[in-house]
Amino acid sequence: MDYPEKIIIDTSIFINPQSLIFFGSAPEQALENFIEKAKNKKVLLYMPPSTFEELTKFLKETPAISKVLSYIRKKPPKKYEIFIPSLFLYELVEEMRKRINKGLRITEKYTRYGLSKKKGEQELIKALREEFRIALREGIIDSVQDVDLLILAKELKSPLLSSDQGLITWAQKLGIETLNLKEIRSFLFS
Repeated sequence: MDYPEKIIIDTSIFINPQSLIFFGSAPEQALENFIEKAKNKKVLLYMPPSTFEELTKFLKETPAISKVLSYIRKKPPKKYEIFIPSLFLYELVEEMRKRINKGLRITEKYTRYGLSKKKGEQELIKALREEFRIALREGIIDSVQDVDLLILAKELKSPLLSSDQGLITWAQKLGIETLNLKEIRSFLFS
């Protein structure tokens, strides 16, 4: 596989617990190791400012981290200039409608449990939140950062590196090349 000179990177590759096994045991260590290897391979790394801001919220501020972060090019996507097919929008709206309906069914189920007092209040709320989060957020683009990443990858015609399955799925619907962690690790560490 030929690797491009530039890659769009997502926060998930540094904070997702499953991703940390590839580059380091903590987000800061994963970021430092990843950036160092990318520099050695002369790969340019891009991230929308919204995603960059999200990443910095997960990191402890240190001079070393500030230096490493300076290697990432912060480029806002051209939101008013990039064409997104209308079918993409239809599919997204259809998917969200299904998820909202599923969320309503989950809420009804937990309301019935609560009324029958089968579980304690805190236990019920915790279970409801987890099931609701899975139903509404997993496998979908669910933030402006996700949208910014998609638009920037499309604009720069560059692959997107993410461990967020929803982002990967929707990027592929737009014809955006995606890289997984195993592929990028074998490239960076070869």
